[in-house]
Amino acid sequence: MNFQPEALLQAVRTLGAEAAAFLPVGEIPFDLSFREMCRSNACGMYGQCWMCPPDVGEAPDLIARARSYDQVLVYQTISSLEDSFDIEGMLAAGERQNRLARDIRVLLQERGVSGFLQLGAGGCRRCAVCAKRTGEACRFPEEAMASLEGYCIDVSRLAGLCGMRYINGVNTVTYFGAVLLGKPGN
Repeated sequence: MNFQPEALLQAVRTLGAEAAAFLPVGEIPFDLSFREMCRSNACGMYGQCWMCPPDVGEAPDLIARARSYDQVLVYQTISSLEDSFDIEGMLAAGERQNRLARDIRVLLQERGVSGFLQLGAGGCRRCAVCAKRTGEACRFPEEAMASLEGYCIDVSRLAGLCGMRYINGVNTVTYFGAVLLGKPGN
């Protein structure tokens, strides 16, 4: 690979992640029940975004794609909220996570890392309105990002495997992202 793992972890923390860790892809906890949660449409994005189910792909295919990589870089942000009803704070924390994800993509590209798969917190937030809603093809396929849950990854268990806490106290919100690296041939 085109990077030094410890240097990359430090760079990701410098960009704003509270924690970052590598894990072999074979240890990622997949759970097909997450697809059912997506189908319940609690977030309102099911069928509304190219990077969300069902359009992102069939769960077994996505899991197979993820398993074709060697390792995963998992990172988290933790943001304070005024209280548990602080919707503005949650949205700002989500935007912070999205900025970090974009910065990590640029960092990897600047270091010559290619062929990676980036997964985020929740659905893709690249565009204010996904092209799916206007009947167009994805405007930024190289930057579009599916969610960890869309790939059927149990983020709570993943966090524990990486030595991170999934819940970080009262009046906080924690978001996770991941980059799968080391696809054979890259």
